[in-house]
Amino acid sequence: MAATPTGITQLIKKFEQNLESYRNPAYGETQVRVEFINPLFEALGWDVANKAGHAEAYKDVMHEDAVKVGGATKAPDYSFHIGGTRKFFLEAKKPAISIKDDTSPAYQLRRYAWSAKLPLSILINFAELAVYDCRLPPKETDKASVGRVLYLTYKEYEARWDEIAKVFSKEAVLQGSFDKFAEAGKGKRGTSAVDAEFLAEIESWREALAKNLALRNPRLSVRDLNFAVQRTIDRIIFLRMCEDRGVEHYGQLQALQNGEHTYKRLQYLYGIADDRYNSGLFHFREEKERAEAPDELTLKLKIDDKVLKDIIRRLYYPESPYEFSVLGGDILGNVYEQFLGKVIRLTAGHHAVVEDKPEVKKAGGVYYTPAYIVDYIVKNTVGKLCEGKAPKEIGKLRILDPACGSGSFLIGAYTCLLNHHRDWYVKDGSQKHTKEIYQGSGGQWLLTTQEKKRILLNNIYGVDIDSQAVEVTKLSLLLKVLEDESEETIGKNLKLFRERALPDLGNNIKCGNSLIGPDFYQNQQLTLLGDEDRYRINSKGFGGFGVEIVILDNVAKASRGPVFAALTCFALCVFHRRT
Repeated sequence: MAATPTGITQLIKKFEQNLESYRNPAYGETQVRVEFINPLFEALGWDVANKAGHAEAYKDVMHEDAVKVGGATKAPDYSFHIGGTRKFFLEAKKPAISIKDDTSPAYQLRRYAWSAKLPLSILINFAELAVYDCRLPPKETDKASVGRVLYLTYKEYEARWDEIAKVFSKEAVLQGSFDKFAEAGKGKRGTSAVDAEFLAEIESWREALAKNLALRNPRLSVRDLNFAVQRTIDRIIFLRMCEDRGVEHYGQLQALQNGEHTYKRLQYLYGIADDRYNSGLFHFREEKERAEAPDELTLKLKIDDKVLKDIIRRLYYPESPYEFSVLGGDILGNVYEQFLGKVIRLTAGHHAVVEDKPEVKKAGGVYYTPAYIVDYIVKNTVGKLCEGKAPKEIGKLRILDPACGSGSFLIGAYTCLLNHHRDWYVKDGSQKHTKEIYQGSGGQWLLTTQEKKRILLNNIYGVDIDSQAVEVTKLSLLLKVLEDESEETIGKNLKLFRERALPDLGNNIKCGNSLIGPDFYQNQQLTLLGDEDRYRINSKGFGGFGVEIVILDNVAKASRGPVFAALTCFALCVFHRRT
């Protein structure tokens, strides 16, 4: 049995001696964090203040920036990491708030952790500590006890220190005790992963939008219907995620539930987004040097108010269990990979029906590459190539996924590049790289928007034969660019550089058939091919990219077997960059 550290015994005595003062509502959350919660977790072996000076990606504890929205904190107070991997959240409250009985803090924590797909997380005000199993989908009506697997008061910390340390000390997490504790509670009745819930959510949106668009727009072709539904869902998710990340004003979509002409008012938000972001997601008018034609279809369509209002209502508290600020790219990718396994078709009477794609039916389902495989491949390819190299050298690198799907490998590669660049600039001397990095509130070093865009446009490329998959990859990459941004940083870009926040990825992520080169069209009697055949061939050879790494996971995707996919995903070829 581990002895209770002397510092913890003293901390408990100090708290008890001044209990009335600490329970006073005037004693705030910041004070309890500094005086009690930080020392408590330092005693458990966590480097809360990063005294070791680890690079941003490898800090033990991330102190999230608290963004106040409607009186609620929109980011967890702490996230605890091992080797760059998030393990659990900790949400701190002042001692005046009851952890045992107040439902709001428990719901808030569970939303964060469930959305981030974390099995366990902690709620604490030092007077009380509660551990929650966060695999249960959170509901606003839940009592504070729902999902709670451990509850202690400060008086029990000393006697049960061994129990706490065996699960939540850094050593215990490193040795796997935390994962074993979490695994022991897995499979309880009512548990459901966030990706399964969110997939069901957006599938219901697709069906409702498809049926309504087909009804209200009788001349809409099946291809245009699929495009319109996908693009509408992508735009709504993008704007909603921007709200929770503090980039967009919170509640702007929610306001559309009041009044009529919802789609027209939504289009007004699209126009503002186009001015701010420059992404192809909101590209409606001709512009010079744009890689793709503008969307001249969706703004002309009709969508009933009720359909859109029902979707929007499910995106906000209290109906929404999702916390979009922590919904990870791997979760979104998994959801979309499954989502893209179905397609909308039109019946003879122009009614919309959603069904499995033929290739998915044949394969028996969609298989998504697990995040740990993506991480392993990226670490041992992109990571190895970046070791010891300055940004100028890495600028020569081109990374291509020729069957990118929802973009999981490209997101992994891009994340690796972002982390390497940021850490290199900090190590080389932050004062020399003010155009590339800046220090955010909380002391974290962050890459500037311009630098993130430069890296993305210079290094990351993808091709997929599925046009919807291409759009999902673009969406995921654009959301990655917006991580750690705020309304303030986006506004500075527009004001100082007259530059919109996001890049146009039309030249980087393309729809086409990677297995057929552009010379296919030479000396071919194209008049013998119908429109559908030409569309399906859609040659987009990747030779012109000048790539150095090609991630050959298309074989895995074609195989549709989880074990074979896990093995063939490791296949990588390295090419010399073309000059």
